[in-house]
Amino acid sequence: MTLTDEQTTAADRFHAGDHLTLQAGAGTGKTSTLALLAHRTKRTGRYLAYNKAIAQDAAARFPATVTCKTAHALAYAAIGHRYRTRLNGPRQPSWKTGQDLGITKTIRIGDRDLSPRALSYATLRTITRFCHSADPALADHHVPRLRSLENADDHSQLTQIVMPFARKAWADLQHPMSGAVRFDHDHYLKIWALTCPRIPTDFLLLDEAQDTNPVVEQIFNAQRDHAQLVMVGDSAQAIYQWRGARDIMTTFRGTALTLSKSFRFGPRLATEANRWLAIADAPLRLAGTETIPTTLGPVEQPDAILCRTNVGAMHEVMHLLEAELRVALTGGGESLRALARAADDLRAGRRTSHPELLLFPTWGDLQDYAGNDPAGGDLQPLVDLVDTHGTDAILNAVHRLDSEDTADVTVSTAHKAKGRQWGSIRIAADFTPPRDSDEKDDKGRPIPGPIDEAEARLAYVAVTRARHQLDIGGLTWVNDHPDGSPT
Repeated sequence: MTLTDEQTTAADRFHAGDHLTLQAGAGTGKTSTLALLAHRTKRTGRYLAYNKAIAQDAAARFPATVTCKTAHALAYAAIGHRYRTRLNGPRQPSWKTGQDLGITKTIRIGDRDLSPRALSYATLRTITRFCHSADPALADHHVPRLRSLENADDHSQLTQIVMPFARKAWADLQHPMSGAVRFDHDHYLKIWALTCPRIPTDFLLLDEAQDTNPVVEQIFNAQRDHAQLVMVGDSAQAIYQWRGARDIMTTFRGTALTLSKSFRFGPRLATEANRWLAIADAPLRLAGTETIPTTLGPVEQPDAILCRTNVGAMHEVMHLLEAELRVALTGGGESLRALARAADDLRAGRRTSHPELLLFPTWGDLQDYAGNDPAGGDLQPLVDLVDTHGTDAILNAVHRLDSEDTADVTVSTAHKAKGRQWGSIRIAADFTPPRDSDEKDDKGRPIPGPIDEAEARLAYVAVTRARHQLDIGGLTWVNDHPDGSPT
């Protein structure tokens, strides 16, 4: 392996014993670089992977002196195995768990009726948020905000109702053999973290550090006094804050290095990626590989179409199926099926247990919220999709999906495309521009509002999945945006 200057520097600082944070851009070979560091030392180490599949792949690339596991695997070996009886317990709806916890009455908050089903969901979600945190005890800020209960007074009332049940649920989860709450992997990870564990190792490598839950960050940083810490990731790919993850790279105390040469695509795509990196105020810029002829322009038959939302993905799936193409959906169609069934319930006048829609008693109530409440604007595409096609057509489209191995084209959200790559990609139309500001230019035209950094990071992830052809499609508006000049 011929090393770049940046990889050589990383190797030098690693062998000098520095704690390291390695900003590795899309396609820059971060795992290969970590494996290189491990192969060139006789010390023993551990590699903390983002998920089981990555851990298994890494195990084949790292030397035998490095153990490749997820944080959950370490926690299971230490504590989680004591709860294996509960881990194998049957799934049950949240309302049933809530009933066992004593949640039996409908509560009125503002102009909404909070059913036992909705209160049960909020209680279990509170436990999940606590388990993802580094906090030593349950607190009010772990209670989630629910759709149509966004204002401060309503949320305060919700918190007062939920917290006693959440404390009861957490106490239930401490019993290894039996309990009312279904025990899952995040529960034993949190229980282990609360013991302040010491991981025996000479060095500890943390992958995908930009999307680390605070509980894993706490465990990782607690090893500083006895182990060399190395975290690697890409701050510009931090796209999971909405589910509790945070980018811990920018505050880590250690030597900061970068990997900026991408081996995935050529210079033209690197220029496009750098436009989004600049908008996102990211700490690095990419250089493409000269020998890879990546082109930008219209792609008639892409290998993959990347969407901003699940609803956007459903639009693409239905359009492609109408064209009689074989279509795959990354991650399968269960999330779309769940939305369609939830919409079907509401249209029939039945309440749904879907987390996004559980406080709406009818479809008309959801239509009104999506169309008139500023907080509900992101639900309008779902309403339009269902009103245009109907839930039967959506469910039929999901049923007709193919596997990626046999499909003509793969549809994916940008979130689910993270870590993936395809030869040719088209960006879907649901990557919409920011709203116009109140200001006008010298010709009286509205000046576009600023591009949100989180949206810029998601666009960066999307455009850097391509190897040879990229059609920026739904992101074309950036060419006319004041922030869109490449740097």
